[in-house]
Amino acid sequence: MIKKTTHSVIIDNGGIGYEVTVPLSTFYVLPERDEEVRLHIYTHVREDALSLFGFKTVLEKEIFMMLISVSGIGPKLAVNILSGIGPEDLIRAIAYGDTLRLQAIPGVGKKTAERIVLELREKASKLSGDLTSMLPPTITMEEKRIRDDALSALLNLGYPSKPARHAIEKAVSRIEEGDLEGLIKESLKLLVQ
Repeated sequence: MIKKTTHSVIIDNGGIGYEVTVPLSTFYVLPERDEEVRLHIYTHVREDALSLFGFKTVLEKEIFMMLISVSGIGPKLAVNILSGIGPEDLIRAIAYGDTLRLQAIPGVGKKTAERIVLELREKASKLSGDLTSMLPPTITMEEKRIRDDALSALLNLGYPSKPARHAIEKAVSRIEEGDLEGLIKESLKLLVQ
């Protein structure tokens, strides 16, 4: 990987750099620059453009493919939806017909949310049932926000992304839920060991 931003990555393959659009769920788990990366790629072909979309997991790509099958949802909106909600939470929201949760995603209005539920509810229900046995416990949006804030603080202090993420994941089990300050302190302890 040559370059990494929150919207896309540039991947070197045989001396050629390919720009690949990624959702935030993929961005957060990507390694740093100059490290090897493997993504599940979807190639979107139009008359005037050839665009690549990359996903860390098969599940993310499956959800993306489901979303772009909905009338009125293109690849960019599908990536935006995956960036606004975790894959498992998105599947649950669709399966349970939670249009309010879908409307909370930037770029998704009432009609789009209703169309997503109408067209994908059955597929999402099946996928949700398949996921239940395979998934680790999900974290709430508040827990995710606290982890993201802690990561931002550690990055601002100059720590590299990968060690900072590992420290946060270890620190989560050692602190009281919802304590940003405690999470940062515990993560710092782990980083200086």
